[in-house]
Amino acid sequence: MTADVTPSPWRDRLTSLDSTVFRVAATHRWPGAEQVLPRLSRSANHGLLWFAAGAGLYATRSPRARRAAVRGLVSLGLASATVNTIGKRAVRRARPLRDAVPLVRQLKRQPLTTSFPSGHAASAAAFAAGVALESRALGALVAPVAFSVAASRVYTGVHYPSDVLAGAALGVGAALAVRGLVPTRAQMPVPARLTVGAPRLPRGAGLVVVVNTRAGSPDRVRSLRDALPEAEVVECEGPALADELEKAARRATALGISGGDGSINTAAGVALRHGLPLVVLPGGTLNHFAYDLGIEDVRDAYRAVELGEAVLVDVGRWRTECRDAEDGWASGLFLNTFSLGVYPELVREREKWSGKLGGRLADVVAAVHVLRRDRPLLADIGGHREPLWLLFAGNGLYGRPGLTAGRRTDLADGLLDVRTVRGGGRPSARLLGAALAGPLTRSPFHAARRLHRLRVTGIEPGTPLAHDGEVAEAGSVVELDKMHEALTVYRPIDV
Repeated sequence: MTADVTPSPWRDRLTSLDSTVFRVAATHRWPGAEQVLPRLSRSANHGLLWFAAGAGLYATRSPRARRAAVRGLVSLGLASATVNTIGKRAVRRARPLRDAVPLVRQLKRQPLTTSFPSGHAASAAAFAAGVALESRALGALVAPVAFSVAASRVYTGVHYPSDVLAGAALGVGAALAVRGLVPTRAQMPVPARLTVGAPRLPRGAGLVVVVNTRAGSPDRVRSLRDALPEAEVVECEGPALADELEKAARRATALGISGGDGSINTAAGVALRHGLPLVVLPGGTLNHFAYDLGIEDVRDAYRAVELGEAVLVDVGRWRTECRDAEDGWASGLFLNTFSLGVYPELVREREKWSGKLGGRLADVVAAVHVLRRDRPLLADIGGHREPLWLLFAGNGLYGRPGLTAGRRTDLADGLLDVRTVRGGGRPSARLLGAALAGPLTRSPFHAARRLHRLRVTGIEPGTPLAHDGEVAEAGSVVELDKMHEALTVYRPIDV
C-alpha cells in the first residue's frame, strides 16, 4: 500500500516567492554594498563580530551596557546552539545556486552546512534583541548592523530570504527565552519607595557637589559642570572629604557627593545633620547604594535635581561600646551593610569572581578563600551565646538568598536583613554548605532574620566591624537599628 502524496499549493507559492526574491536581490545592484556586505558577513563568522561588540559594551563600565552585553551574548549562544543542534538537522535544505550572484559578491569560503535556517541571522537577531531588552538606546545602535548582517546572507548568495527570516525569528525567540529565565531590570518589581518633593534646582542653582578625586574622574566633573552649570563643585582628596562636606552643607540648598559607597556614607551623615536632601553621583567601584536606588547614569541624577524629584530612604545606624568616647559609645551609619567576622573579606573575594563565575559559584570560591580565620567570633544574640563565622546586617532586604547579598528593591522597608553563619569545628564545611544551600531555610548553618533592631553582646573588644566598606573596631556590645525614611535623596520618579 503506497502513501498518496498530495502537492501543497501554498508551499509551492512560497517556494516560488522565495526564489524570486532571491534572484531579485542577486541581480539588483545595491550602491556601495559590494564593498561592505561581504566583509560584514565574513566578520560575523562564528559570532566574532558580536563577541567584539559585547566586549566593547562591557569595556564602557556602564552597568546597563554591561548587562546588555551579557544578555546579548547569552542569547546568541542559545540561538546558535538551537540552530546547529535542531534547526539545520530538522530541515535539510540545500544552499541556493549562485549562478545569478556576481563573483565580486560571493564569499571566498562557501558554507558547507545546510541552508535553513540562517545561523548568521539567528546570531545577529539574538544579540541585537538581547541588547535591546536591557537598553533600547543601545539596541537601536546595534539593530542596523544586525539587519545588515542578515541581509548580507542573501546578498552574497548563501541563503534564501526565508532562511534569514526564520533565523531572525529564532534569534529573537532565544532572547525572549533568556529574558523568561533571567528577567531584565525593567521586569523587576517596582521599588516601593515613598516619593517626596525636593527643591527644584534649575541648572543646579543651590547645589554644592563635593567630588572625591580619588574615586571620581575628570570626565565626571566636566559632565557635571556641563549639565548643571550653576552648581558649585568642590574637588578634594579623600582625607579632607568630611571637612569639605561640612563646609558645603552650610551654604547649600542640596548637598551632592561624587564618589564610592564610603564617600556617600559620609555625605549622608552630613546631610542628615543639616537637614539637606542628598544628590548621589556614583563614582566608585561598586556603587551599591546608587545602583539600588536606581541611579546608574549620572544624567538621571541631573534630571531629578532640575525636576525636584526625590525619594525617602532608610538609614542604618550602629553603635558600640568605646572607652575613649565621651559617652562611652562610638557610632556610625550604614546605607548598605554592616558586618562582623569574615564577611568583609568574603565580599571582596566574591566581587573578584562574580563576573567570571556567576553569583552562586562565586560564593563558593569566595568561601574557600576566607577560610584562613583561626577561630569563629563568639557573641550573644538574643540571649544565646554561639560561635559565628560571620554576621551580616543589610539596610533593607536583599533579594538574592545566597551567602552574600544581592540587590535591594526597597530602600525604605524599615527592616534589617540579618544573616549569620554559625561557627563550628569545620569552617570549610559550614561556609561552603551555606554558599551552596540556596534558599536560607535549607541550610543548617546559615540563618536569616528580619529585624527592626539587633543587639549583640559578649564580643571580644577589638574585633573588626565593617560598614559600607569602612572598617572600625567593635567593643563588647554592638547595637543596630534603623532610622526609617530619614534621608531624602534625589531620584527621577520614572527610573
